[in-house]
Amino acid sequence: MKEQMKLRILIPHWIEHNQEHAQEFMGYSEAAGDAAVHLQEAAEQMDRVNQALAAALKKLDGAPAHEHGHTHHM
Repeated sequence: MKEQMKLRILIPHWIEHNQEHAQEFMGYSEAAGDAAVHLQEAAEQMDRVNQALAAALKKLDGAPAHEHGHTHHM
């Protein structure tokens, strides 16, 4: 049960972190030339990962992802 409580904290953090990365990928895609399509695909895949993480959080009866304010270290 302790691990599930930890996951309720970690998963929203992971989702937020992934969203930041996806935005960064899209920002760089404008300057990436032929590689742009791959950066865009990575951002889309990150969104699918976040959907899976949100589903896991829901199963854990966790809160939706939001600003958290804690550090990366647990």
